[in-house]
This record gives sequence, C-alpha cells and structure tokens, in this order.
Amino acid sequence: MQAAVDFLNGWIWSKGLIFLCLGVGLFFSIRSRFAQVRHFGEMIRLMFDGKSSDSGVSSFQALAMTLAGRVGTGNIAGVATAITFGGPGALFWMWMVAFLGASSAFVESTLGQIYKEKINGEFRGGPAFYIEKGLGMKPFAIVFAIATVFACGVLLPGTQSNSIGAGLQNALGIDPNVTAAILALMLGFIIFGGVKRIASFAEIVVPFMALAYIIVACVIVALNIHQLPGVLTLIFKSAFGLDAAFGAILGLAIQWGVKRGVYSNEAGQGTGPHASSAAAVSHPAKQGLVQAFSVYIDTLFVCSATAFMLLITGQYNVQGPDGNALHTGIAGVAAGPGYVQTAMENIMPGFGSIFVAVALFFFAFTTIIAYYYIAETNIAYLSRKVNRPWLTLVLKIGIMATVVYGTVKTADLAWGLGDIGVGMMAWMNIAAILLLQKPAFIALRDYEAQLAKGLDPVFHPEKLGIKGADYWTGHQSEDNLEEERKHGGQPVYDRV
Repeated sequence: MQAAVDFLNGWIWSKGLIFLCLGVGLFFSIRSRFAQVRHFGEMIRLMFDGKSSDSGVSSFQALAMTLAGRVGTGNIAGVATAITFGGPGALFWMWMVAFLGASSAFVESTLGQIYKEKINGEFRGGPAFYIEKGLGMKPFAIVFAIATVFACGVLLPGTQSNSIGAGLQNALGIDPNVTAAILALMLGFIIFGGVKRIASFAEIVVPFMALAYIIVACVIVALNIHQLPGVLTLIFKSAFGLDAAFGAILGLAIQWGVKRGVYSNEAGQGTGPHASSAAAVSHPAKQGLVQAFSVYIDTLFVCSATAFMLLITGQYNVQGPDGNALHTGIAGVAAGPGYVQTAMENIMPGFGSIFVAVALFFFAFTTIIAYYYIAETNIAYLSRKVNRPWLTLVLKIGIMATVVYGTVKTADLAWGLGDIGVGMMAWMNIAAILLLQKPAFIALRDYEAQLAKGLDPVFHPEKLGIKGADYWTGHQSEDNLEEERKHGGQPVYDRV
C-alpha cells in the first residue's frame, strides 16, 4: 500500500502544483495590491468584530475554527519533516507560501462568504458552493464535495491522530491503542454536539495552546539568542542553494517548503472557506481578511517557533535525495514530533517532551474536529436538496474509525495519505478560484470604498453585478432586521 501511496503523491505533488501554489499566490497578491500587507491592521481589528447569531458564529469563532484546521501536526511534525528532506531552507519557502498564500486565503474565504447558504438554520459554504453558484459547474462542484468528504473524513485525520499517538508514547509511554480509544471517545462527544459546540471548543482551546507554544518557543530562542543570527543566515543561504552543506538540495528545499507550507496553513487548499462561511458578518471581505491573517498565525508564528527551536538547538537531521545524511543532530529518531520533543527536553529536562506532547494533542485534535466540520459541510451540500441524515451519521462513525486506524499505523503511511488528500483538494480549488476570482476582488474594492467613507461596510451584490449570491440578494428577513437594528434602523440597502 505504501508504494501505491508514494506513486500517487509523486503525481499529485509534481512541480506543477508547487509552482501553481506560489504563482497563484503571487498573482492574487499583485492583483489585490498586496492587501495582506495594506490591511494588516484591519485584519487584527476584524478578528474581534461582530457577534455570533442563531445562524452563524462570530468572526473570532470562525477564525478559531479555521485555525483549528490550520494549526495541527503540520506545525510540529510537518516542520520537522520539511527540514529533514529539504534542509533549513525549507522554512524560508514555508514563509513564502504563507505570505503569498494569504492572498489566496482571502480570495477563497471571501468567495465562501459571497456564495454561502443557510441550511437547516446554519450558514454553510465552501468551494462546492461557489463552484456551483459562481461558476455554474455543478458536476465539478459535486466532484469536489465528494473528494473533500473523502479527504477530510478518511485521508487527513489519520495524520493528526498518528502524531498524537507518537507524541504521547515518546513523552509518557502511553500505548497508541489506548490513545486511539481516548481520541475516539473525545471526538464523538464533540462532533455529536453540532457546529456550535465545535466553535465553542475551538474558541477556547486553539488560542490558548497556540499562545503557550509560541511563548515557550520564544523562551528557548531567548536562551540561545546568540545563535539566532547564524540560524537566520543558514535558513536564507540554504533557501537559495548558497550553503555548502545543503546546496545540493535546493530543489527539495522549495518542494518540501511549499508542500509542508500548504499542508500546514492550507492557503488555497479549499478548507478555510468552510469555516469562514459560518461567520455572521455584514460583508464577505471581512472574513476574507480575517482568514488571510490566520495564515500568518499558522506559519509565521507557530511553524517558525518549531523551526527555530530545532535549528537553534541543532536537534534536527537532514538527508539528501540518495538517503545519505547531510546533518545528524538526533541519531535514531524518525522525522516527526520526536525531533521537537528531543529539542525541548534537552533545554527543559522533565518538561519539554511532555509540553510538546500536550501541545500536539490539542493542535492535532482540534484539527481533526475541523476536518469533520469540513466533511460535514460538504455532505450538507450534497444533501441540501434531498435530506439524507444517515450520511452525517456514517461520516461521524467513519472519522472516528479513521482516527483509531491512523493512530496505530506507521507515520509514513499516515503522512502519505494526508498528502494525497491535501494535494487533491488543492488542485481543484486553485483551478476554481482562478476562474472565479473576479467577485472576490469586486468585494474587496467595495469594502475599501465603504471604509474610505467611514461606513461599516455592508454587502449587496446586485449593485456590484455579482450573480448567484442568493443569501445576500435575498437576505432573509431576520438577518436583514438584525443588521438594521445594528445600524439604528437604517435599511440595509441604503447604507452604501
């Protein structure tokens, strides 16, 4: 099975996808006039703007749900793997994916908001919705929805649970079979509670764990601050093939940096729009900007924290394409969470390894929950005309089984299956947002124009020539009245 997985990954993660991820991010950055830089302050303000409603969650809850998906094992084990096979320079290319990918995240999340629907009293949206309603390509939308259910319900959760199992076994000696059982029970409790419980759980756990992890990493960097200039030099020289030791793997640095960058921050992959569409906001661009900032949090903060810990302490391995060691900092430790645990333990004996295991547990567990929500949203899309509640039940049981299976299987197989899921979604979603980019940039210009007038931007697509945005054009009466109350009774369509 491993051979088949490796073959598929070789095809899916060809150079074409690597250049596509970087190229599309650059194109969107230029077209938006680098909105991810110009609106940095606005992104932070919007994170805490707005409240949840009966139909949707708040901007911060939507951000937390998205971060639950973005901040996972890719931020710990994924960074270690990227450095192992791509060298220290892989981190630079992860940064590039984050910076350019923030624009892709803006486009896809804004589109998710524009074309969202209200299904069974809850906001739902994502690539399948905007592919059908924006592009008018329903067969493509159905294929994406099915592929996403398969990727997020079957392929991706095992990667997260496998790292949890490995981390707890390394730190506390807990048998992976025990971990698998505990994860299945906890997951069942959360996912049977619905989207509100998912949002509430993510809102509490994700910010706390991410902040704690970054603080501990900063402490380690501070304790070794004299090494930081040398590490930064190593990263940049390795990224461009200028380092004597790692110059021969320049191509691998780019490949693994982009590959793990996309896996970690998911910009352009198509997962982010699902959570962003659940937010109750007055303008789609609001969530687009918030979700762009989530890419920064994931890669520039959390991934960098992991990488600096590894590189400053020297607790990492690098191997060439022929399998020969180019650098050995941790003999006998497979690429993954063990690297980070060893690095932490060497600096903070008796605490470091356990802390990483706990951080990994919460990061990866919340990502599994986010995967469930994404898969459930695509089932809601497939079932919105003909209600099939049994499909959701099958998904819940299936993802619990996948988590158990992934926890006890080998890391190579789990990561290979996860890479197939990520790559499969990325190909289809990037094609879709390239074809459907115009409404997102119209929404951005409209948002900026209203901001310039000192207004709290409100979206009405019929005045902007955007078709298919049924929720916004119809604007269900209860949502309309709620918006009017917020603006002192002024009708929604008179506020632009």
